[in-house]
Amino acid sequence: MSEPIGIIGGTALAGLAGVETNGPATIPDTAYGPASGPLVHGTFAGRDVCFVMRHGPGHRLAPHAINYRANIRALADAGCRQVIAIAAVGGITEAMAPGRIVVPHQIIDYSWGRAHTFYDDASAGALDHIDFTDPYAPALRQALINAASGLGFDPAEAAVYGVTQGPRLETAAEIDRMERDGCDIVGMTGMPEAGLAREAGLDYACASVVVNKAAGRTGGLAIHAEIEATLARAMANIEAWLEAVLPTL
Repeated sequence: MSEPIGIIGGTALAGLAGVETNGPATIPDTAYGPASGPLVHGTFAGRDVCFVMRHGPGHRLAPHAINYRANIRALADAGCRQVIAIAAVGGITEAMAPGRIVVPHQIIDYSWGRAHTFYDDASAGALDHIDFTDPYAPALRQALINAASGLGFDPAEAAVYGVTQGPRLETAAEIDRMERDGCDIVGMTGMPEAGLAREAGLDYACASVVVNKAAGRTGGLAIHAEIEATLARAMANIEAWLEAVLPTL
């Protein structure tokens, strides 16, 4: 059996309809507490996968309340060495229009107060100051880009992902600041997830879809209405993207 590919589902992917499950899904209990929801083991697009819903069943966990450490540890303990994280994001720059598929290459972390490392105490072992120069695994990023391009999705092959605290959406002034800082997209769950994956030795990349224009850039359209309309279209694209990329890993 090959190593399973870890998939973290976000707002844009609440479940994998086409997965053939291998037994009942249970909520893993790790040294850092329980994962957000059941870890689904199965086969998707001909590959072994482990799927976990980041926000839990029913989208009940706010971004700051997610047990990111437990989710990453559960995937690592299940044998995953590669993790694809699905994310719904807001578009800051003009190129990041609703519906755009984006594979970010950098992160700026504006979140706070989250358990962001496995090295909180000596039980984690010898302290490792991870190199986080490039927060996403280059080969996995390129595989996502190639698969999206092959489907005709015209992916944005690079973007800076600004991570905010949530659960509220941002003010227009906050988005203006983030654009000055160099952010292209905004979301609430990119960190500490990416950093923890690096600490755990996992290849991690983010497959994101822009579901709304960020605050102050909406052109008068209500943000929540825009999100719901785009999510309805994005779900099929995300699953097709996964079906295309998984056999190449």
